[in-house]
Amino acid sequence: MTILKNRRSIRIPGYDYSQSGAYFVTICVNKRQGLLGNIVNNQILLNPFGKIAETSWQWLSQAYDYVELDEWVIMPNHLHGIIFISPDNIISTDCRGGSRTAPTGESRIKPLGRLIGAFKTITTKQINFARKTRGAPFWQRNFYEHVIRDDLSLNRIREYVVTNPLQWDLDRENPQAQGRDEFDNWLANFKKPPTRASTAVGAVREPPQKAQSRK
Repeated sequence: MTILKNRRSIRIPGYDYSQSGAYFVTICVNKRQGLLGNIVNNQILLNPFGKIAETSWQWLSQAYDYVELDEWVIMPNHLHGIIFISPDNIISTDCRGGSRTAPTGESRIKPLGRLIGAFKTITTKQINFARKTRGAPFWQRNFYEHVIRDDLSLNRIREYVVTNPLQWDLDRENPQAQGRDEFDNWLANFKKPPTRASTAVGAVREPPQKAQSRK
């Protein structure tokens, strides 16, 4: 199996993507068109469509109290981000003083795929309105995901996300990329599906305080 196919892996069969955990996602623009901005002096300069994507990404943690956003970056034709799903963060809506939810709150949790779907929907609607392209697809149909196993992996992925604009010449999503990104080789090493116990990274127990934007 090639690295390309590994990077495009679909969901792990039988894995519960609504359980507590940390997830690395990559979402690409349809046909990998560079519609979100440009890399200038090793920094991403977002255009109006990129800023819509930025606002929509931040909206996820505002709309869903069990979602925490860690490091993320919007590139010319894709978005990288780390999402924490933390069911313990759900705020009860009953009259008992806003206590943390018991199992009754679990049914409210959207799995990772539905969260990304919500992001895509609101982003596409706003961008299509601005472009006057009603009904046109903006994002690719699927997305790449990787279940983060431990703190070591979390820190490696954080570094990759933060430095992504510096590595644009090697980025596999760059149509003019030259060379190979070693990060892809590293991701390809994760061949076994994760277990629930192996995804209890420290940052899930202590979620980040606020979303990070690298522009």
